[in-house]
Amino acid sequence: MQKSVRYNEAHALHLAALARKEGTKRGYLSKKTAETSRWHERWFALYQNLLFHFESEQSARPAGVYLLEGCTCERAPAPKGGSAGSAKDAALDKQTYFTVLFGHEGQKPLELRCEEEVDGDEWVEAIHQASYSDILIEREVLMQKYIHLVQIVETEKISANQLRHQLEDQDTEIERLKSEIVALNKTKERMRPYQSNQEEDDPDIKKIKKVQSFMRGWLCRRKWKTIVQDYICSPHAESMRKRNQIVFNMVEAESEYVHQLYILVNCFLRPLRMAASSKKPPISHDDVSSIFLNSETIMFLHEIFHQGLKARITNWPTLILADLFDILLPMLNIYQEFVRNHQYSLQVLANCKQNRDFDKLLKQYEANPACEGRMLETFLTYPMFQIPRYIITLHELLAHTPHEHVERKSLEFAKSKLEELSRVMHDEVSETENIRKNLAIERMIVEGCDMLLDTSQTFIRQGTLIQVPSVERGKLSKVRLGSLSLKKEGERQCFLFTKHFLICTRSSGGKLHLLKAGGVLSLIECTLIEETDMNDDDSKGSGQMFGHLDFKIVVESPDAPSFTVVLLAPSRQEKAAWTSDISQCIDNIRCNGLMTIVFEENSKVTVPHMIKSDTRLHRDDVDICFSKTLNSCKVPQIRYATVERLLERLTDLRFLSIDFLNTFLHTYRIFTTAAIVLEKLSDIYKRPLSSIPVRSLELFFATNQNNRGEHLADVKSPHLCRKFSSPPPLSLSRTSSPVRTRKLSLSSPLNSRIGALDLSTSSLASSPTSTYSPATSPPPTSSKVPLDLSKGPSSPEQSPGFAEENSENPRIELCNKLRRSIRRAVLESVSVDRTIPESASTVDTPELSPCRSPSTPRHLRYRPPGVQTTDNSHCSVSPASAFAIATAAAGHGSPPGFNNTERICDKEFIIRRAATNRVLNVLRHWVSKHSQDFELNNELKMNVLNLLEEVLRDPDLLPQERKATANILRALSQEDQDDTHLKMEDILQMLESPKPECFETLSAMELAEQITLLDHIVFRSIPYEEFLGQGWMKLDKNERTPYIMKTSQHFNDMSNLVASQIMNYTDVSSRANAIEKWVAVADICRCLHNYNGVLEITSALNRSAIYRLKKTWAKISKQTKALMDKLQKTVSSEGRFKNLRETLKNCNPPSVPYLGMYLTDLAFIEEGTPNFTEEGLVNFSKMRMISHIIREIRQFQQTSYRIEPQQKVTQYLLDKSLIIDEDTLYELSLKIEPRLPA
Repeated sequence: MQKSVRYNEAHALHLAALARKEGTKRGYLSKKTAETSRWHERWFALYQNLLFHFESEQSARPAGVYLLEGCTCERAPAPKGGSAGSAKDAALDKQTYFTVLFGHEGQKPLELRCEEEVDGDEWVEAIHQASYSDILIEREVLMQKYIHLVQIVETEKISANQLRHQLEDQDTEIERLKSEIVALNKTKERMRPYQSNQEEDDPDIKKIKKVQSFMRGWLCRRKWKTIVQDYICSPHAESMRKRNQIVFNMVEAESEYVHQLYILVNCFLRPLRMAASSKKPPISHDDVSSIFLNSETIMFLHEIFHQGLKARITNWPTLILADLFDILLPMLNIYQEFVRNHQYSLQVLANCKQNRDFDKLLKQYEANPACEGRMLETFLTYPMFQIPRYIITLHELLAHTPHEHVERKSLEFAKSKLEELSRVMHDEVSETENIRKNLAIERMIVEGCDMLLDTSQTFIRQGTLIQVPSVERGKLSKVRLGSLSLKKEGERQCFLFTKHFLICTRSSGGKLHLLKAGGVLSLIECTLIEETDMNDDDSKGSGQMFGHLDFKIVVESPDAPSFTVVLLAPSRQEKAAWTSDISQCIDNIRCNGLMTIVFEENSKVTVPHMIKSDTRLHRDDVDICFSKTLNSCKVPQIRYATVERLLERLTDLRFLSIDFLNTFLHTYRIFTTAAIVLEKLSDIYKRPLSSIPVRSLELFFATNQNNRGEHLADVKSPHLCRKFSSPPPLSLSRTSSPVRTRKLSLSSPLNSRIGALDLSTSSLASSPTSTYSPATSPPPTSSKVPLDLSKGPSSPEQSPGFAEENSENPRIELCNKLRRSIRRAVLESVSVDRTIPESASTVDTPELSPCRSPSTPRHLRYRPPGVQTTDNSHCSVSPASAFAIATAAAGHGSPPGFNNTERICDKEFIIRRAATNRVLNVLRHWVSKHSQDFELNNELKMNVLNLLEEVLRDPDLLPQERKATANILRALSQEDQDDTHLKMEDILQMLESPKPECFETLSAMELAEQITLLDHIVFRSIPYEEFLGQGWMKLDKNERTPYIMKTSQHFNDMSNLVASQIMNYTDVSSRANAIEKWVAVADICRCLHNYNGVLEITSALNRSAIYRLKKTWAKISKQTKALMDKLQKTVSSEGRFKNLRETLKNCNPPSVPYLGMYLTDLAFIEEGTPNFTEEGLVNFSKMRMISHIIREIRQFQQTSYRIEPQQKVTQYLLDKSLIIDEDTLYELSLKIEPRLPA
């Protein structure tokens, strides 16, 4: 302990200033002086291990400082005073005294006191922490341990010396014994001749010994043979053989993988680095790093792992691998960088290939014999499969490893860590893929689009729609859907994101151009009109003209006049898909805004704070596990969860991720049933408050600290149940007393574009021309009263007693008032941006017709009795905006007569509306996008119909909700939802011509179009349920996946037809012409985006029966061969169909992809990851991967071709009598061109 300290005044002043600002503990204390024993009040500040005291809090210079290191602080008893009964001594006794004892010699203790006992305890604890006494005690303990260890070392040295002496003595004894053995051996050698003579003299004994030795050997061999044979036939031995085989295969695969990485690094990476350093570099160093990433580090890692595996093989049959994986696991994180940027590296490589010098140099590298004809993309793809390959290998290894095996637990741990790493990599790839998808679209747009640079934008869908030009009312009949100019000039490439909708035109070069007006639509400003009003002449004409394929998007921008975008879909199914996704995005945005209004304006609790405070949304538990990736709602994605937690996320009113909804509806049949999902939706509709967690409800109802428990305890409130039948709306009594006016200001994101709405006006009942007043009212007064938003008029005959009766129950009155406010806000046709004039003159309200809601048909709209409507009524308020206005009006401020009970009623009513919207949104998405569920399950269909009819009977249902319910009912009750799509049965019924056309009379264009039409019809007919569970690989695949098997059969039939048609010709020229014609057909299929047809033709041309015809191929032109090479490169399976995936990503629907590519992806996902964890949780990450693939398939299924079927061509293509089997084809090939003699 140091006894003196150097003192630097400037440093001390600096520390004193820090103590005043950032001190651990600061405040006034009374200090006892050592000389006079008097107490003086000083201001103390504790900073680290220094205690400063000042004359007062305002003093800048300290009066003194104490070094607290090594001191002790203890409570001290109050000193005894002179007179026991004085008030001053009693006050002093209540104060807290404590003493600081310093470890320095000669330093007097510091006696302090404070007013409060709690404050004294805090000072004692703070000084104790600043004294570092715990650290000193720990130092003393460590010093004692050190001394003890030194003593042990000295003892061990003495023991070592003693052992050394003992060993020397033992060595001496051994030498003595050796000499004695040598002497005994010499004596034995001298006696051996005498013994041998005895044995030679007795041959019978020798025979007996020989027979005994033979019998012992035979019995031993027989016993061991039996033991070995029994073990060989045992299950354990069989399991061990399989396990050893798995290990041997793993070593071979690892050796092959290391060799592939060696080729990638030495044949491509290092030569390209040297080329980048040349005078005229064909590629930059940055591009080399972007292409190869950290592949060299991966190679070094796996070389070490491979050497460890080979060392283990040398110790066979004892194979211990767990420690190798323990070493490998921490290093496998380097794969995250490679996998995350793999797609980007391939894009950089494709861009670099545009440089001729680089492409030429790369082809030289690829011509290296070590590459074996493989491209650079192939080698870059190998690391992508290594982690899943390890997972599969460990899974197989554990299946043949006994539970009592020494490395069972280690292998299970390695498998779990690899699966966790694989999930993290997949989540990062999913997020990165979405960002790259957005950036790819942004690069395709010539003008650029800053909106796509927002990482929160999630891509939903894209496709081709026709935009109807804006024309005057009544002149729409001049536009025809079949018009060539409308198809050509109005064709638009549309992209839907979670927050925006892009409309682009495509130039001849393939580039996209945003429309100058209305190219980027913010969905928060949009209103979707799915079905037009039948009473509207313009809408009726457009509906008949376009076959009800049109839908409208009304845009209400705050900076520009509102306008309408009319779009046409190719089919009703595609229209339903577009409108479902758009409405889901709009409803999600508006529901978030609505809940923001409820939680932030009423409860003073922000929605992000509520979500953040709910630990069930981001903290792992026994029934749920989250990913690090956030979804579009900025909430962690679910990795594993129970079915109950998934249903809870589906019905959480605070947010709904579109990706989660699509994933759930695509894959729910794997882990639950439709009846359970529907039961949950029905329960949320009837008991909406159960959809918000308890913690959020506490924050939600925390309006007043005193009334919180009162309202939460009222569980039996009639507002908590849907079956509550509200009384008829009551009108507020008319009054002439001045009442403070209420102004509604919507500052939420939902209606940020709408200005303040002032509802203060003169009494409607005072107007002689008021529509609500049946009789003439007294002359108007100058006093202002609030605008009556009730359903009925304010009757002059209404008695004061009735108003008093209503005022006795403010909660019921408030609910009625809120309902009338919402209905009136939806029904009134006044502009939101203007305020109602405050004047005492008469009020004329001739237009009282409902607002034109996108979801309310004219025959279902609510009209108050006695109100007359006109045809000129128009409203710029959308139903959601009016609903937000009404709810904001009910919960704004603290106007007279609105207490906490009324605000609680507001919140409960809004939650009921939000719950209804959530149930309707899920049902609409379910019915419109997954109609096959209801076609195959009539009981489910009837239950949904009953639920929707119950919703329609709700007296508080808004017009928007009523129309949405009617639309779902209409879609669900519709017998034939796909009547506009052509089916294969329709094609087969048309084939009645007795004389089919021959191949020579059909043009390549006709063949390509009809092949595309047939391929798309077969591809479109596959229900998405068949993509679940790998049914196409099971023994009963024809029963489980009939449509996938039909698609596979159709592919084989078309490929066989191409090969058979070529082999039917006997002369070389005809065969060559047939090949050139089929190549032209394949190229037209490529132009039509029918890559399935391209693969049908190229696979036929690559059959051995045709590929071996060298004389025929010699007649083919170079242009045709080059075109065929281009087509084969496009649909090549190299790199998991890398080129085909890139082509599909950049092409616009309609398109027909190769189904086998998606089936391979699904099989890989199914084999690599289980549906449930060992704890019984649903593997929702796997469901998300499956859903993404199904969504991509369905995106191509929903967009149909506008190709008319031609009977003569389809009859030729579907004529199975022209098909020759494979063996016969090869025999014909041998007849045409026999094998050359060896």
